[in-house]
Amino acid sequence: MRAVRYYGKEDVRLEEVPAPELLPGTVRITPAFTGICGSDLHLYFDGPIPPAPADSPHPISGEQLPVVFGHEFSGTITEVGEGVEGLAVGDNVVVEPLMVCGQCPPCNANQYNLCEKMGFIGISGRGGGLAEQVVTEQRFVPPIGDLPLDQGALIEPLAVGMHAVKHAGVVDGGTAVIGGAGPIGLLTAAILKARGMRVVMSEVSAARKDIARSTGVADLVVDPSEQDLPAVVREFTDGVGADVAFDAAGIKPVVDALLASLRPGGRLEVVAIHVSPVELDLTGQLIMGDKVIGGSIGYANDHVEAIELARSGAVDLSKFITRKISVDDIVEDGYKRLRDHGETEVKILVHM
Repeated sequence: MRAVRYYGKEDVRLEEVPAPELLPGTVRITPAFTGICGSDLHLYFDGPIPPAPADSPHPISGEQLPVVFGHEFSGTITEVGEGVEGLAVGDNVVVEPLMVCGQCPPCNANQYNLCEKMGFIGISGRGGGLAEQVVTEQRFVPPIGDLPLDQGALIEPLAVGMHAVKHAGVVDGGTAVIGGAGPIGLLTAAILKARGMRVVMSEVSAARKDIARSTGVADLVVDPSEQDLPAVVREFTDGVGADVAFDAAGIKPVVDALLASLRPGGRLEVVAIHVSPVELDLTGQLIMGDKVIGGSIGYANDHVEAIELARSGAVDLSKFITRKISVDDIVEDGYKRLRDHGETEVKILVHM
């Protein structure tokens, strides 16, 4: 079968590889669409970072680079293994692309997104979406019913936003501020809108501001380089401030502005990965406002809820698909386009 394998910095190859073996408790899937994620771009342009197994085999998959690429994908079941129940040939599904040990304290507490040995299908081994076939454990294959397969490829990033919203303890109603209108920021905003929140989006890119407006996920879009975000939020909330804020940008100025936009007792949920440490005035920015900072990573038991949100129409994932490309064009029309023109794209989908 054909598959895209990741060898290292700026080195992916479309190759012929053996088809994966169907094992008990697994299903064979023909991937339909695979989304390109920000982590894929980091891996391609910057080189291997954990959990990509560059220097030694991954402790769960036992594989080392090269590995089949792609972890945001949808597809159709073509074969079911011994002992599989509740899934059948022909089912359209998505894959929760985690590989976990099932034995460490977080796994035992059902916080498997914090597994001590955690890896990702499509990054750490065990195949990936950029292949003609992939075999995956049944437990990580939720069906999507009548949700179109292209939209299904966005369930994985939608689940990231779902986990962040739930982790932040958001209740229906109120006001949220989101820093950064990239894919995760936009999808998190869509979830919040579906829960009856008023959403203020903070973004400096003109193209991304336009996307936030055109998709309808924000009630108000603010350019913090031209406007005082905390002042705008206070005016928008009749002087109260936002109930919750989400950092989907990963830079200190955004964190500072979001904390200042919160009402007393409000919460900042950090979803973005920060590549540099952030210095805070804990007394002035946090303690004196009785505020809370939380951090959210990945997802655990969130995919089914994300699927239902999309299937119900409460979140229209089609709005966030900006391009579909062939696997043969993945470097030029995928990775390089997102690097050079990423502000005009939300999600680029790849088909085999």
